[in-house]
Amino acid sequence: MKRNILIDHTLIIDELETRIKFHNWNFILPFLPKGSYLVGGYIRDIILGRVSKEVDVDIVVPSNAIEIGKNIANNINSKFIILDKKREVVRIILHQINIDIANQVSPTIEGDLSARDFSINSIAFFLDKKCLYDPLNGLKDLELSMLRMHSEINLLHDPLRILRCFRFVSELNFEIDLNLITFIKKNKGKLYLVAKERINYEIQKIVNGSNALHAVSLVKQLNILGSENSYKDSFFLDLKKINYAELNQKEKEKFLPLFFINQLLDVVSLEKLKFSKDEIAKTKLLRKWHFFLKTKNIAELSEFDRFKLHQELEMFLPLFIFYLPQNLHSDWLKRWRDKEDKLFHPSNLLNGNVIKKNLKIKDGPILGELLQYLSKEFAFNRLHNFDEAIYKAKQWIEQNAPKCD
Repeated sequence: MKRNILIDHTLIIDELETRIKFHNWNFILPFLPKGSYLVGGYIRDIILGRVSKEVDVDIVVPSNAIEIGKNIANNINSKFIILDKKREVVRIILHQINIDIANQVSPTIEGDLSARDFSINSIAFFLDKKCLYDPLNGLKDLELSMLRMHSEINLLHDPLRILRCFRFVSELNFEIDLNLITFIKKNKGKLYLVAKERINYEIQKIVNGSNALHAVSLVKQLNILGSENSYKDSFFLDLKKINYAELNQKEKEKFLPLFFINQLLDVVSLEKLKFSKDEIAKTKLLRKWHFFLKTKNIAELSEFDRFKLHQELEMFLPLFIFYLPQNLHSDWLKRWRDKEDKLFHPSNLLNGNVIKKNLKIKDGPILGELLQYLSKEFAFNRLHNFDEAIYKAKQWIEQNAPKCD
């Protein structure tokens, strides 16, 4: 797939220099020795015409990266961090821009570039000579929207790069070279060597990309995060058969990332990979109600069950509609979007303090049950004002409060 990208070296260099000035880090250039070059995602994104909120700059210097980094940080009054003392990798944080500086490792620049993950990240820009160096044909792969590796050893050096392939599919809408697919199938099991937090980070990037559906479908197809039997659980859906157009753009951005995460990992895996308590709690509720409705027709739910479903899933109900019969999707979404719909957005006319004050009831299970009852009555339009709520509360207490002899 071809796209409109910068392929003329002169245009790329002009745009690079414009962006360097725009991001306001051009005044660190005098501190860099001859032979220093820019490499990686910063160049790639400029060539693709991609604007990112996160600006990460990677600079390679011939030697003395720590000393150079300290000198820059002291002179421009910026934050300085040593990321790897042994390998001399440092970071300067300047106006929310991360500038990483590292030593050249190989005797030649081509050797350094050949040790990087993918060809599209192996294009160098010499900061003193103002020229590009592309020994691995990264520019051609950018033009073809193709993700290609130079060496299997490079990826095995950090197995997270196996998962990062799918981030580029999701964020850049790239295809994966067949040789790289073969490598991924053979080595996906090595992901267990990677820190759980790093895997979590890459998954979040994958599910939030503009082409997340294709990337997630590939991850499932190749069983990157599990065994061959991982997706036989009936909770997992055929992602390509879902009509995502039923959600508007804001709903897609807000709810689809967690939906995709749920289609990749079960609860145990989410816990192992350090996902947030909120993500895990929502997943448990989605699974609970999905399996509940496997045994009961949605139209046959009791009032209490229907009320509990909306109470527990209210804040993320669009995540759940894909598990419902197709004929319900439109109506459920329409009602959920209506903030005045009392069933789809359960609330109450009374709070605990008001009930305690007016009905002389104390904190405890009875108060909780009463609040649930009143909220359900309100959801089904059997309560309309404060006085009705007080009256029904008194009736409920008389019928349900424990009697003393």
